[in-house]
Amino acid sequence: MTRQQRADFILHRLEQLYPETLIPLDHKDPYTLLIAVLLSAQCTDLRVNQITPALFALADNPNDMMRQSVASVREIIKPCGLSPRKSVAIVELSRILVEQHDGQVPANFPDLEALPGVGHKTASVVMAQAFGVPAFPVDTHIHRLAKRWKLSKATNVEQTERDLKKIFPREQWNKLHLQIIFAGREHCTARGCNGHTCLLCSELASLA
Repeated sequence: MTRQQRADFILHRLEQLYPETLIPLDHKDPYTLLIAVLLSAQCTDLRVNQITPALFALADNPNDMMRQSVASVREIIKPCGLSPRKSVAIVELSRILVEQHDGQVPANFPDLEALPGVGHKTASVVMAQAFGVPAFPVDTHIHRLAKRWKLSKATNVEQTERDLKKIFPREQWNKLHLQIIFAGREHCTARGCNGHTCLLCSELASLA
């Protein structure tokens, strides 16, 4: 089976398994999504969703957030981990949004990636889920599964992203990246599958 044939099978199978892809991070607008995605670095979506109600009760927009002390933000987000760095980034990026972007989250990669604490993966999630721009955010789940499913031999997420963009239709990227994440959490876990035992891996093996 060629790499493209594997990709086509996976695309079809994931659509069967996950026809609906609700964004796992609770949010109400691009700003709250941006903050939630920033918090999700090295933290589970479940934990982020437990923390953001208190954070957004304190401030749910850049104007209010920039006026908060870093210490007060850090106290709320401490359970997420990396709270010293994340709290500084949240307050500072809020100030930049107000001063440079009229309080709006920019809908382009250069401006998003220039914000404190916002890397390419975070920017990709915001572009895809807040603005509907085709993007393929690659997290550890996707990087791991792309290698396990023999879709990419890349050793870093940047090359994995490039590889996946070549073999999957552009119009499917925004939905597909969530479908792969869901599959990685539910079926093809890091420790629960050796590349042959889970639903998708066993099906791929039978077609090889």
